[in-house]
Amino acid sequence: MNEQFRTETDSMGPMQVPAAAYYGAQTARAVENFPISDLRFPRRFIRALGLIKKHAALTNQELGGLKPELAAAIVKAAQEVIDGQWDSQFVVDIFQTGSGTSTNMNANEVIANRADELLGGRRGGKLVHPNDHVNRGQSSNDAIPTAIHLAALEVIERGLIPALSELSQALEKKAAEFHDVLKIGRTHLQDATPIRLGQEFGGYASQVQHGIERLRSAEKNLGELALGGTAVGTGINTDADFARRTIERIASETGLNIREAGNHFEAQGGRDAIVEISGALKTIAVSLIKIANDIRFLGSGPRLGLGELRLPATQPGSSIMPGKVNPVMCEMLLQVCAQVIGSDAAITFGGSFGNFELNVMMPVMAHNLLQSMELMAKGSQVFARRCVAGLEVNREKCKANLELSLSNCTILAPVIGYDKAAKIAKVAYETNRTIRQVAQELSGLDKAKLEELLDPAKQT
Repeated sequence: MNEQFRTETDSMGPMQVPAAAYYGAQTARAVENFPISDLRFPRRFIRALGLIKKHAALTNQELGGLKPELAAAIVKAAQEVIDGQWDSQFVVDIFQTGSGTSTNMNANEVIANRADELLGGRRGGKLVHPNDHVNRGQSSNDAIPTAIHLAALEVIERGLIPALSELSQALEKKAAEFHDVLKIGRTHLQDATPIRLGQEFGGYASQVQHGIERLRSAEKNLGELALGGTAVGTGINTDADFARRTIERIASETGLNIREAGNHFEAQGGRDAIVEISGALKTIAVSLIKIANDIRFLGSGPRLGLGELRLPATQPGSSIMPGKVNPVMCEMLLQVCAQVIGSDAAITFGGSFGNFELNVMMPVMAHNLLQSMELMAKGSQVFARRCVAGLEVNREKCKANLELSLSNCTILAPVIGYDKAAKIAKVAYETNRTIRQVAQELSGLDKAKLEELLDPAKQT
């Protein structure tokens, strides 16, 4: 037993800690307290915590609060956390204290114990103290929301916006490729007037681009960091210059547009910026659902559906029906979007728990937000590459559907009147003929004029 564990102490007394662990007593206590799920904070969040600890140590040394040798060991250990070397040591469940204190202490203890080793000491020796040194100038109440914002900004800039941009470009490329394809438009799931397939895809591309712009707009508030507010927003136990200097250092390393919060009471009492960015994600999810659904319906069939698009065949579609191929990439994206919308509900509910000076739902908000961003980034990228890029058009089907549409009578209404045009549509429907055929009998227009009016290209 003595070989498997070591004894560490925290303010509540001694605690058995696995001998090989870099975390300490508070983390081990949290592991016992919260055996809830297999969910842990993701890599992006751990990296963000490492960035905070690294640059806080440099600032504290500069301000005279840390000896150079201690600061150097903390910086090196924090860099290892940033690089992902100790991800396995972040063991606290997402469902824990609402401030994320257990995870903040997890980071403090891992970095302190690793710094002890770097200084020639042993794990648990506290040459570097997790609270006094690694956490100096910070509180979980400002460090955790700062880490959430940093992690989210990095996912947006490095993952989500590039993926959405790739999807938008793929859709724009198809819009150009399909510009000459004339087809029937549809409203209320019923036949409407002619449209170009390229116009439809141009609309899809614009939806995605609008989503990117929504993210850019929401990034402004996400760039405000709570660091410097410590316990309740007053900045107790930290230097007035600590937050500004530390944030400037993080900004220099990451290239992110970040700054100290203008009002620390807002920055810690509420999580409105997270709710806002989640709302933008939900809106994008709604856009992607529309796009994925349209594409799979336009490709339905292949013989007995709309059949105007041919979707890439990526895998067999049935374990019982040979030759069946399903729109699996569309279905994948729909499920991603369903998850994002569900996560937004959890984030919105969490955002409403800003109790006085602190929101107490931060871990679950962080988990849902970062998961949504990663899912949407990967889902959009895969959809662009494995579905949109390989789309083909069935020109014959588009042409045939267009000719059969009863809405072709719409262009006749300004010339012959609404009632007469409606009668032509009714007769065409009842006799199973085209508008062109019936109009030659009932419109009173000569053939040349009728052909001119019924030219679908002019109607688009």
